[in-house]
Amino acid sequence: MLVLARKINEAIQIGEDIEIKVLSIEGDQVKLGIEAPRKTDIYRKEIYLDIQHENDQAANLPSDLLQLLNKSKK
Repeated sequence: MLVLARKINEAIQIGEDIEIKVLSIEGDQVKLGIEAPRKTDIYRKEIYLDIQHENDQAANLPSDLLQLLNKSKK
């Protein structure tokens, strides 16, 4: 893990097209601004993990349940 210290209005550049800027620090909360191409998905980590978990669950549905769901749509 790379650890960098930044102050308000300082930024970190990732590749050519992603910039993360420290906008403010209030108590134990840091507000970040992220500039990235619109095609880049950006999620809070806990949301990303929830999405991954839901995708894993959906991919592991028993085949008989999937067949039942498909028949009910027809």
